[in-house]
Amino acid sequence: MTHRTTRPRRTAALAALVLVLTAGALAPAQAAGPRRQEETPAATEYTNPVTAGFSDTYADPAVIRGKDGWWYLYATSDPLVEGGEFGLMHVSRSRDLVDWEYVDTIFDEDTRPGWATATSFFWAPDIRYVDGQYVLYYTVTDTVLNAGDDSAIGAATAPTPTGPWTPTEEPVVPPRPDGGGFLWTFDPSMLATDDGTRYLYYGSYYGGLWVSELDETGLRAVGEATQVAVNDKFEGAYVLERDGWYYLMASSANCCAGPSTGYSVFAGRSQSPLGPFVDHEGVSLLDTRPGGTQVLVQNGNRWIGAGHHAVVTDLSGQDWILYHAIDREDPWLAEPGGVNRRPTLMDRLDWVDGWPVTRGGAGPSEGPQPGPVSGSLLGLTVTDPAEGNVLRGSYRADTDPQSGGHALLRGRVWTREAAPQEVHVELDLRTRQPDPFVLRLGRGSNQVEVSVDPGRRELHVEYGHGRFQEEVTAAIPPGYDLSVWTALQVHLVEGEVRARLSESRLGDVVAEVALDLRPGVLRSAPLEMVGRGAHVDNLSVNAAHEPVTTPVAEPQAGDVLLEEEFTDADLAGWEWVRQDAGARVEGGALVWPVGAGDLVGPGGTGGVLLHEPPEGDWIVETRMTLDLGDTEVRNYQQGGLIVHADDDTFLRLGHVAIWNTRQVEFGKEVRQDGFLSWGGHTSGPPADTTWLRIHHTTNDAGEHLYRSALSTDGQTWRWGATWTLPAGTDARVGLYTGGGASPATEAVFDYVRFLSVT
Repeated sequence: MTHRTTRPRRTAALAALVLVLTAGALAPAQAAGPRRQEETPAATEYTNPVTAGFSDTYADPAVIRGKDGWWYLYATSDPLVEGGEFGLMHVSRSRDLVDWEYVDTIFDEDTRPGWATATSFFWAPDIRYVDGQYVLYYTVTDTVLNAGDDSAIGAATAPTPTGPWTPTEEPVVPPRPDGGGFLWTFDPSMLATDDGTRYLYYGSYYGGLWVSELDETGLRAVGEATQVAVNDKFEGAYVLERDGWYYLMASSANCCAGPSTGYSVFAGRSQSPLGPFVDHEGVSLLDTRPGGTQVLVQNGNRWIGAGHHAVVTDLSGQDWILYHAIDREDPWLAEPGGVNRRPTLMDRLDWVDGWPVTRGGAGPSEGPQPGPVSGSLLGLTVTDPAEGNVLRGSYRADTDPQSGGHALLRGRVWTREAAPQEVHVELDLRTRQPDPFVLRLGRGSNQVEVSVDPGRRELHVEYGHGRFQEEVTAAIPPGYDLSVWTALQVHLVEGEVRARLSESRLGDVVAEVALDLRPGVLRSAPLEMVGRGAHVDNLSVNAAHEPVTTPVAEPQAGDVLLEEEFTDADLAGWEWVRQDAGARVEGGALVWPVGAGDLVGPGGTGGVLLHEPPEGDWIVETRMTLDLGDTEVRNYQQGGLIVHADDDTFLRLGHVAIWNTRQVEFGKEVRQDGFLSWGGHTSGPPADTTWLRIHHTTNDAGEHLYRSALSTDGQTWRWGATWTLPAGTDARVGLYTGGGASPATEAVFDYVRFLSVT
């Protein structure tokens, strides 16, 4: 719980502590006069995929910053390189989140969990720091506990991010029977909250997403599980806390369909870690017409199938999303056959109107990009603050098995140079003393002071103006052990200071406070720290990142170029492929019974009604009413828009029944590398009457790019994935239905319009 007060300054106790600590301490050297620090750490630059230096594929990435200052990246058990063997999960490391080096597998045949079958795969690791040790959660696809594929969630512990790993003797979440089979218990993701509770999220399409509370060790699920997302829509959950909201981000659609993979990431949020999670329009992720705000989606460049992600924050406070994706021109590992080539990519994660979105909505990057901030200003050696005589005051160098070299504070310590006015400070802290650790930024009556008080078990922030101060305090959970390394992050910008304690720096919160600042409070000054017996490591001081808060522009419709309002029963200008005798023009609409035919697979049987599109860029739109019921299984009745070159080369955007759900799907079928491949992107929730749009443009290579959108009111649009067709493709555009004749239903198309793009 956080509380805030405004009252006369209460600094006497802390001032006395400073006097006591410095009275008999080492005599501090004279500090250089404070000055504005304008330099920035050497800029990093990267080009996706970031794992290209050591692997062809590195899927389902999970990331953490170790207490030794390295970032560590974990991946599922696919072969690393073409012709390689399946590993038992992988780990690599980097100093800057850009240049990665391979370390090892997590398990070998002697250390793998004994309750996994010999043929089990190990998927989707999730890495956390829990009570002074590293915990890796992972999927076991088959256990010895039951007959048949009975997936479960396992865990392994280690003193360092690279092991040695000791698997638990039993699953954290055991297999979950469901009639004659088992629910898919995949893709774990842990979250620690500020009341001291830890949660584990898991699940997949068959059964949906769930969350269970973990016991105090973090190694066993306890109590009743809570469902947080509907089945047949999401997998790869990842949850973080921001500004009082819990954000559940998860991937949707097929991860691994080669050149037609439409995997992408969506989000919902809740003020409880147990949900319900809803999107920006208030649609629940539990709805059978499931919601989800788009976080990451393919944009028509090289990368498709972008998903199964993790989020990490750099040393300026900027968030980054790491995820796997597929090169649409090179989607497979030739050996062993059938394995999708899914390297790890990284891009900036922005927050726009309270929602996470990759590169402001631009999606996966291709080509050189500005990279994360991974160093520090003020001459600090991040991984050893005691090095280089950069700090002044009373401290000494110390070492620790987990962190290595660091500084042991014995009183007041300060930097030689001034920190930026708008600043992001990070450090790892551990202490066995009851005395507070204090961090100060600014000067005089406008100084901002952050204290971690083990005795009072409080995280406290205050700043003063004249005779008065503003302050805010949050409780540190009673069971939390401050004698193990804990991350402290302080983000100070004009108008606000925010301080957070966390175990893993992964959107988890031990305690957090935020305090509004009066205008003009910020002053450039050296960073000060005060502590007796406080160990400090991984100290960085950087200019606070400049957040991107404006989304990239979306296609805007202009004038009508061509319109069909279905008043002509002869459908002049249109051409049928396999005409459906039941389709008819009636009452100013095209009424088309949904039949059993389908285009997917060899030898398409579904009917298609097509028209030549205009030249250049355009948007095609239709309004369609289609009653597919509520939750009964009606696989895969559908109708909507289609871009059709031939029966093996097409895109279709439709309202479709997928098991118990109703979704808008933008799918692609293509023949490539000798295979006929179908996959789709699931865009969002349809209504009985749904507006559908496809935006067409071309790129510099002459390829055709088609982007999907849907609306349930004809005014507000959800833009989704982009598919491409080769340059020179002669595709027509129109309507389709199909997927199942029973129960009987009809799609009613009110119009088709081709619109200019403004």
